[in-house]
Amino acid sequence: MSSPRRRALEALIDITEHGAYANLRLKQAAEESADASGWISAAVYTTLDHLFLIDYYIDHFAEGRLKPQIRGILRLGAAQALFMQVPMRAACDESVKLCREIGKSALAGFVNGVMRNLCRAAQGDALPPLPTEPLSRMVVQYSYPRFLVEAYIDRYGEAFTEAMLSYKQHGMTLRAQPPYTTSELEAYLTAQGIPYHKGEIVGDALHVEKGFSPSRDPLFANGSIAVQSESAMLVCKAVDVPSGSILDACCAPGGKAAYLSALMDGNGYIQGFELHPHRVALTEKTFERLHVHNARIACADASILQPALFNTMDAVLIDAPCSGLGLPDKPDVRYAKTDGAIRSLAALQRSILDACCGYVKPGGTLVYATCTISAAENEEQIASFLERHTEYQADSLAPYVPASMQSQAASGMLQLFPHLHKTEGFFVAKMRRRA
Repeated sequence: MSSPRRRALEALIDITEHGAYANLRLKQAAEESADASGWISAAVYTTLDHLFLIDYYIDHFAEGRLKPQIRGILRLGAAQALFMQVPMRAACDESVKLCREIGKSALAGFVNGVMRNLCRAAQGDALPPLPTEPLSRMVVQYSYPRFLVEAYIDRYGEAFTEAMLSYKQHGMTLRAQPPYTTSELEAYLTAQGIPYHKGEIVGDALHVEKGFSPSRDPLFANGSIAVQSESAMLVCKAVDVPSGSILDACCAPGGKAAYLSALMDGNGYIQGFELHPHRVALTEKTFERLHVHNARIACADASILQPALFNTMDAVLIDAPCSGLGLPDKPDVRYAKTDGAIRSLAALQRSILDACCGYVKPGGTLVYATCTISAAENEEQIASFLERHTEYQADSLAPYVPASMQSQAASGMLQLFPHLHKTEGFFVAKMRRRA
């Protein structure tokens, strides 16, 4: 049977070399090595989160081009030694063992030499210095593609970009699903000795940094609670339709529709669209677990116009497919993105907006959201939409945020930043169709 480190190596190579999604690939690894799944996920995600920096150090101590398996072994070893509090001797020894386990015994000495030199430098505070030029340094230090760091610096400045890229978010956010209440969830967490704090933007949000495992908790299994970010909850609050009809145009996996149902007290009707059949099934399971009875999901492409839906919805929510650059718990996402890929996503978002805006009744609401920090997908996307669709106007988001955020939210567009708002990098825009 393969060791946990080999499972981690195989998953890491699938992600970095073959484009596998980290969350799906690590779910597979967990099924194969249930006892070590936590360690495997921690090792892979830590490596991905520091990938460019780790490679920067490896390339200093290793000469020549490295095969993917050897680079993967060194990446995992460096992640353990530098960022996971694994004793450096153990990180070196386990890297050598892993080299032999995958049949690369001839390179064990090489791996041992590189790891020992790296660890010796780290212990002596003699790791190679980072680039001095700010853009190049941030690319390496925070492991972000150069074009992204450059775009952020151009838009927000060096100091803001550094604060944003350096911020690390931990834990998860929970909310109660009716009839279970936020007060009951607070009492439960307190009784279990699980520390939490309430959200600063949405009062229903409870942030838990450690000590809670949804897969093992009965409240999650029976549908009393959901794991949902504060930013995603804000999007639902902005829809603000206590009853009536809502289209959730990009619905899977169903968390926002479930919270919309809770905010509607189970009244009204929610129609969901999802392009992929397996994600339709996933959404149906979410609805079943959370006891959502006023929503249904259809397999449909939100970018394809459906004339039968014209003027039928009190609100349309478009949680658009996006680059995902605001998700700190998914570091693999940023490595797969290019400027061209973002432009393609922006074109898809535009087609979804153009198709779905006609479904809103006069006087009704259109809410657009992404989990990214990208002007092309966010502010520029909405500015362009309002130019094309003069039947819409921006609608203030101020009623849904604390006083400190209301001046920005009044424009109808709000970009959340991890280091400022302690949630994902999330964008939300609210528009109203003229009556």
